[in-house]
Amino acid sequence: MGYKVVVAGATGNVGREMLNILAEREFPVDEIVALASRKSLGTEVSFGDRTLKTRDLDTFDFAGWDIALFAVGSEATKIYAPKAAKAGCVVIDNSSLYRYDPEVPLVVPEVNAAAVDGYTRKMIIANPNCSTAQMVVALKPLHDRARIRRVVVSTYQSVSGAGKAGIDELWDQTKSIYNPVDDKPPVTFTKQIAFNVIPHIDVFLDSGETKEEWKMVAETKKILDPKIRVTATCVRVPVFVGHSEAINIEFEEFLDEDEARDILREAPGVMVIDKRENGGYVTPIECVGDYATFVSRIRQDSTIDNGLNLWCVSDNLRKGAALNAVQIAEVLGNRCLKKG
Repeated sequence: MGYKVVVAGATGNVGREMLNILAEREFPVDEIVALASRKSLGTEVSFGDRTLKTRDLDTFDFAGWDIALFAVGSEATKIYAPKAAKAGCVVIDNSSLYRYDPEVPLVVPEVNAAAVDGYTRKMIIANPNCSTAQMVVALKPLHDRARIRRVVVSTYQSVSGAGKAGIDELWDQTKSIYNPVDDKPPVTFTKQIAFNVIPHIDVFLDSGETKEEWKMVAETKKILDPKIRVTATCVRVPVFVGHSEAINIEFEEFLDEDEARDILREAPGVMVIDKRENGGYVTPIECVGDYATFVSRIRQDSTIDNGLNLWCVSDNLRKGAALNAVQIAEVLGNRCLKKG
């Protein structure tokens, strides 16, 4: 027996990826429905070799459905997730709304799969921020071996993290560079993104950090270990898909770079591509469409006693969002909602 699955926000980038990945991974689906806002009603989306027509999220009855994957943003989630949960449908939410709620598990299956068991408190499981998800997949096996004290991370985040509007703005501005008459001022981003980088994602907080940077700190602590100190600088770059991170790690114990490389090669969800030669590393364009979190440039940090540097790249629409949500659904099915 399979599950009755809802994908809410099925016409967006992440919603479409959720449908693709459910089909690719052959998630046991008995019945599936694609939901969208009223303005997108009837839009066709693909699920494997099937075509689904979207139904209205506003009037949908979640009673009798097992799992709902939400990719609709915080405002809509605030309205519809409690309705689904009250109807007995477990919500796996991609927005930031429930991530910091102590009664809602925040899950990356390679890191803290057992946390899924806490779904019963609110019938909701939160999916982490895209930049956090890939980082903790790389950090977890190293933390198990040598205990991490501190992480300093700089991100290089693609425009797809800002949705379709971000992708369109990069595309339009890039074209306008070669056609000055067709000027495309920034709308989605605070400054021109084409041929530029912007050290600003989400709103500024009183501390001087941005909300995106705060998310990485708070989520790493909740998912991995509250004792780890994290500082982040999050930067938007003119890349369509794929987030990159330069990560500096300080451990409690010495960890040799060769051992770290071996550990990561055996770690779930990680692919090590690390040759000290031209092209012996992974860049964002090479990770698009892949499930893995790629790690390269593993090397000792000689400025501290127990330090390592590494480069981490992943498809933010997959591991950073849709894939992680489907993996949560898989864990939920295996641990808590077994059928047949």
